[in-house]
Amino acid sequence: MNLKVIAFDADDTLFINETYFLETEEKFCALMSDYLSHQGLSQELFKVEIANLKLYGYGIKGYILSMIEAAMTISNNTIPIEIIEKIIQYGKELLEKPIVLLDGVQETLQALHGKYKLVVATKGDLLDQRRKLHNSGLGHYFHHIEVMSDKQEIDYTDLIKRLDIQPSEFFMIGNSLKSDVLPVLAIGGYAVHIPFHTTWAHEKIDHTVEHENFNTFTTITDVLPLLKS
Repeated sequence: MNLKVIAFDADDTLFINETYFLETEEKFCALMSDYLSHQGLSQELFKVEIANLKLYGYGIKGYILSMIEAAMTISNNTIPIEIIEKIIQYGKELLEKPIVLLDGVQETLQALHGKYKLVVATKGDLLDQRRKLHNSGLGHYFHHIEVMSDKQEIDYTDLIKRLDIQPSEFFMIGNSLKSDVLPVLAIGGYAVHIPFHTTWAHEKIDHTVEHENFNTFTTITDVLPLLKS
């Protein structure tokens, strides 16, 4: 490998994220328990989330709006205003969750800093992602922070052009096979999958990945021998 840039996903790669969304979903289902079963509520919320991605993109603010819309749909527009207020409160609490770094992140960034150009390549709301990275204390490690509207092949191609490198000089580390691995491999880059213990249903794929430019490791520090070799 002749690598120049190491890119990191943020949510559930550098710090905890999906765990907080699941906690909020539990609160939403408890709040709406008079209308449907827990499973039914989760399914309806997910359906609204996916339908709204093209309008709101990824992130907490879109999730708040989707919870409100789901509550209105489920209740046939009879939901009391107090429930709406509670959902907004849940969303604000989600925005204010503490930043908890995952094991090995600080060690890995310290080891790679100065040896490669390090960047963040993540999806979500621009303001929220920049806030989280600032509060994480990791910002000084990164040459560039890219908050992407999506992570398709074209999005990575555009990023690589802005970084003025070739795809073969790009190495992506993330927890999502769908967003962090497959598109990067497709354009000729390298990718490593670091599974998180829980994954949003929208990010799951139903097949294994086999590729000469791909590795999967248990923890983020496992990439260091590969990148130092």
